[in-house]
Order: sequence, then structure tokens, then C-alpha cells
Amino acid sequence: MMTPDPEIQPQFYASVPSKRLMAWIFDMILIFVICLIILPFTAFTGLFFFPFLMLVAGFLYRVATLASGSATWGMRLMSLEIRQGDDRPLDGLTAFLHTLGYSVSLAIPILQLISVVLMLTSARKQGLTDKVLGTVALNKRR
Repeated sequence: MMTPDPEIQPQFYASVPSKRLMAWIFDMILIFVICLIILPFTAFTGLFFFPFLMLVAGFLYRVATLASGSATWGMRLMSLEIRQGDDRPLDGLTAFLHTLGYSVSLAIPILQLISVVLMLTSARKQGLTDKVLGTVALNKRR
């Protein structure tokens, strides 16, 4: 089985880029709150490396949520899920690779720009990491 064809079933791709943005905002706020909760357990020394704490907590959060339900909590809120090219949910390795690709894209702004342009212009609304891995973000099946 393959992921839905955007020509035949466009409803699976409708508003996906804007929903991904809203999910990303929700996830970033949640990761920030998680880091605030972790902070006292570092005897507040985490303040000195807070961006690194955000990076590590965000990475772990994304891998864990993508591996357990093919969507971060923000994506679930927006009724999105990421599927592999054969329409299977993400496994642990693919969730790790997807998060690694996302992190590299964030670290290199031109890659993030390319990713956003691809999401806005490609038929399956795939970002750069999605294209490389063959994954796709879809509106969740009801």
C-alpha cells in the first residue's frame, strides 16, 4: 500500500503546511515548558546551557513521539501524522532519522528554506527530510 495520491485524494494534503507550522509552534512551547520543569533538577545550572537543553529535550521529545504515534503532540493536535512511503507509521529508526534531518535543517538555514519551499510547492507537501526519507505528512484518517 502507498501513501494517498495527491491527485486522487487531495484531502489528505489540504492545509498540511499551515498545520505543520501550528504544530511546530505548539511543540516548541511544550519543549520550552519541559525545559523549565527540568531546570530545577540541574540546580539551575541549566540556565547557562539552556539552548543546548532545548536542543536535547526537543530531539528526545520528537523521536519519542514520532516513534510512538507517528506524530508529535502538536501534530496530533492538528490531526496530522507522518507516514512512510509504504503508508506504515514511523518506526524508531525512521523517527530518529526524521528528527536528525529536521535538526540538521534547523542548523543550516538554507536547508530549512529549501524545506519550507518544498512543503509549499510539492504535490505531497514534503519537506527536505521527507523527500530524503520518503516520508509524508498527512491529514489523519478519520
